[in-house]
Amino acid sequence: MLEVRGLQAGYGEVAVLRGVDLDLAKGEIVALLGANGVGKSTLNNNLSGLYRPMAGEIRFMDQDISGASADRIVAAGLVQVPEGRRVFPNLSVQENLELGSYRRGRGNRAVNLERVYGIFPRLKERMDQLAGTLSGGEQQMLAIGRGLMADPELLILDEPSLGLSPLLVEEMFSLIQKLNQDGLSILLVEQNVVQSLAIAHRAFVLEHGVIALSGPAAELMNDPGLKTSYLGM
Repeated sequence: MLEVRGLQAGYGEVAVLRGVDLDLAKGEIVALLGANGVGKSTLNNNLSGLYRPMAGEIRFMDQDISGASADRIVAAGLVQVPEGRRVFPNLSVQENLELGSYRRGRGNRAVNLERVYGIFPRLKERMDQLAGTLSGGEQQMLAIGRGLMADPELLILDEPSLGLSPLLVEEMFSLIQKLNQDGLSILLVEQNVVQSLAIAHRAFVLEHGVIALSGPAAELMNDPGLKTSYLGM
């Protein structure tokens, strides 16, 4: 479904990614793990068309989308839920959700709206409330719900657990697993190594702009290098 080969990307002349290879099959949760500043968001933004790669190839659903525009990539079904939620604070919950179907999924807007409200009952209770007045956890639900409104083939979740309480983190990872069980392919970009590996099928670890480790999530959980670098064991 998604193939990244030799991706080099950065800002201006500064390379952040220096030859990244990554793939994701339909129906998988693939975790992309790494500390702050290693290039996870740079990768997301190149996959999503917000930036153009310096070199390499990105293929999605057998189409070359390297350097394609963001609207074309969304139209193809690759949708990102960005780090930091980035809801529209002065619009209502429902208005935020409806904007999610602006480029893709417009014909299914009513059906998808009910689906999102079924997944997130708290959003239905607050449908007329301004998004900026929601709690952090509710805003994260809204950001994911807005992504689902676009009928994604692949959903990129960038740090969905960031800033949430431990209880909400548990709830968020359970939700991600449930969305995948319902058929959604997910690229989970996270610093939370243990819980990401617990729900992912496979994982890639990004270090210094390259993939340092990759493999089945269950195997990486027991990898000595991963335990030393990320789990302090």
